[in-house]
Amino acid sequence: MSRIGKAPIDIPQGVSIDVSKDKVVTVKGPKGQLTQQLHRALDIDMEDGVLTVTRPDDTKENRAMHGLYRSLVNNMVEGVSTGYKKELELVGVGYRAANTGQLLELSLGYSHPIMFAVPDEVKLDTKSEKGKNPTVILESHDKQLIGQVAAKIRGFRKPEPYKGKGVRFVGEQIRRKAGKTAGK
Repeated sequence: MSRIGKAPIDIPQGVSIDVSKDKVVTVKGPKGQLTQQLHRALDIDMEDGVLTVTRPDDTKENRAMHGLYRSLVNNMVEGVSTGYKKELELVGVGYRAANTGQLLELSLGYSHPIMFAVPDEVKLDTKSEKGKNPTVILESHDKQLIGQVAAKIRGFRKPEPYKGKGVRFVGEQIRRKAGKTAGK
């Protein structure tokens, strides 16, 4: 049996979970509300503040979906209770980030600034301190959405392996390559 799939999900205080008869899971909490369609074969049992995802048999498809949907529901519960945060830093000379509401303006060494509209579900903030790389901070209750937005921003200028310039996650290690060697 799936080790991830059979792990119980503890429901924190202030989080309510509703499962409709057509297997749509709705999770409400202090940070927001999320919904997810559950796989047709899986069932959710809730008792004493603990949620368990069960499967009817050990067919290959049901085994594959068991751990996946348990993780999705767990991410929803964690998101509406504590939320998620991603930080990206801009490494490079002249790289800047500024935001006006939900509009992110990036200067990444191109001939034009990049304007990126961030969805309303994601809270956007930028930090620029002297002597440090500019930082873009994203916060949301939806793990999938925040990951997608962060990947899109990182995709505007991925870190290159020679000097390490580009947009990277805070704490991300870039595998560096040696450049050309000098002549003999």
